[in-house]
Amino acid sequence: MQRSDHTPSLSPNDQGLPPEFIERLQRILTPETFEEILQTFHATKETTFRVNPLKSDADSLKKELESLDLHPEAIHWLPGAFRVPDAERRALTESDAFYEGRLYIQNLSSMLAPLLLAPEPGERILDLAAAPGGKTLMMAGMMENRGWISAVEPVRERFYKLRANVDRAGASCVHTYLKDGRGVGRALPGSFDRVLLDAPCSSEAKFSTLHPRSYAFWSRRKIKESRKLQRRLILSAWESLKPGGRLLYSTCSFAPEENEEVVDFLLRKDPGARLLPIDLPVDNTMPGLLQWEKKSFAPSLSRSRRILPTREMDGFYLVLIEKEPNP
Repeated sequence: MQRSDHTPSLSPNDQGLPPEFIERLQRILTPETFEEILQTFHATKETTFRVNPLKSDADSLKKELESLDLHPEAIHWLPGAFRVPDAERRALTESDAFYEGRLYIQNLSSMLAPLLLAPEPGERILDLAAAPGGKTLMMAGMMENRGWISAVEPVRERFYKLRANVDRAGASCVHTYLKDGRGVGRALPGSFDRVLLDAPCSSEAKFSTLHPRSYAFWSRRKIKESRKLQRRLILSAWESLKPGGRLLYSTCSFAPEENEEVVDFLLRKDPGARLLPIDLPVDNTMPGLLQWEKKSFAPSLSRSRRILPTREMDGFYLVLIEKEPNP
């Protein structure tokens, strides 16, 4: 894929973003998409959310919110998901439906991870970096509260937020653990049908010039630190997976070091890891990179996908990996 090699023209707003981040983003994206995507870092985004099917249904929730003079608009490609203008976000968060767990505010990009992993009722699922719990709870709904989801979170404050969200949602199939995910695979090898690892990352896709703190601590060093942790986590996730099971790896970073390079690391460790084709219901995507700086990656990484940011979707990276079944 051709990359742009001209110096980006920066508006005054762009100056708020780290110049090195902009330069790297330009090399990741195509010339056709770079300028448009750069503008999303300055935009106010719509608020998206989904119904909690353990407590309500899409029609009932829509009517409840409309009675509060809110204007939820259904997302055509994901039943049960809605958007409202940003101006209605506060009223949404002050509604009984929010406080009582009938809805969960979540970016649409984040909803794609459970959608692709496709957990089924009765299965054993591991969510290895689960807080604050949006993907965990979406999987519980997809599983109709039948089965077992182990939701692991090592940071105490985030763990208690996860547990509160699980309780509010009525997700009785979710079991929360205050635990370092790097040790789970060794403790529970071959135990789970599916594993979701939305890995801690540099959070590049959440940068906003409206909130300078979102990128205040970004650096190339931060990316390298994240990669080190991500490698340990993906090996733990892989070890915990049953033969024939599936692992969904995702981040909210654009950085190839945190995405393709981490998955390529797993592929080199285990030739039995196979990347599956991804069929997404949106078209704001691009295939995974096969080369970054001086490193080349396995050809199958073209099956991974970056979600390109829009006015309603954050940037995201997704890859679905299957473990070779036992002979």
